[in-house]
Amino acid sequence: MLTIKNVDTFIGKKKIIKKASFEIESGSIVGLIGPNGAGKTTVMKTILGLTKFTGEISLDNKKVTENDHEALQEVGALIEHPAIYPFLTGRQNLTLYSKDVSDVNKIISILEMQSYINRKSKTYSLGMKQKLGIAIALCNHPKLIILDEPMNGLDIESTILIRNIIKQYAEEGCAFLISSHILSELQKVMTKIILISDGKIILDKSIDEFNKNESDLYRIMTTDNIKAKNLLTVNGFNIQVVDGKVIIDKSDLINMQKILYGNGISLLELTHESLSFESKIVKLLSNQGDDLNVK
Repeated sequence: MLTIKNVDTFIGKKKIIKKASFEIESGSIVGLIGPNGAGKTTVMKTILGLTKFTGEISLDNKKVTENDHEALQEVGALIEHPAIYPFLTGRQNLTLYSKDVSDVNKIISILEMQSYINRKSKTYSLGMKQKLGIAIALCNHPKLIILDEPMNGLDIESTILIRNIIKQYAEEGCAFLISSHILSELQKVMTKIILISDGKIILDKSIDEFNKNESDLYRIMTTDNIKAKNLLTVNGFNIQVVDGKVIIDKSDLINMQKILYGNGISLLELTHESLSFESKIVKLLSNQGDDLNVK
């Protein structure tokens, strides 16, 4: 559905996206994850032909260029803020973007917007505006939907509703590219993860593959955890501290025990540790030396 090859994106003379390459298949839900400023929104704008780029982008085998956006006719998008006209009703906004009145009625129904759809959108709450923006992205039976922080401003019921709609559309063959800092929500829907850091794609895997590739990690408890942490750090061990617990790779266990014993620290507990999804993301980004801002 979507192919990106060696794409560089520029804002002015500054290169923001660097040699990005990835693919999105029909029916897949791809989570685009990274810290603030990593380039997530810029990647999405580049796909939509809104920024200057080099490299190759094709949608359904049609090339996207700066001057020719024909390939984007079957793409729906919500980038940064919903593109709505405040003095029009929600229904009028949808009608502007839609080619099919029956499609508008269907989208209003599935998004449960009937109670306010005929009010002027300037009166909408943040969550209502967000749902209207998502509704616009769903118009005209798109083959690819790009959503930037789609859960922003939504209450719990609306979040669950949007999650189910995304799954339903994906089952019907629609592909999704979604960015969000709310990793717990992305984890519930995505079938593939793309991790971006400093404008570079550092991970591109199916979610099943990502979950399988977990290194053997162990949590340790000693007679002096603070001293043990400092000793291991000084001696070059690859450790993490999660919720105050020291985590270490299995391959370092023997040498770790030698260091601790040699410095009068006894090992009290050794427990296999499975990192949470969020912790794995933080670990990968930490290895890139980035300033993290992942929730």
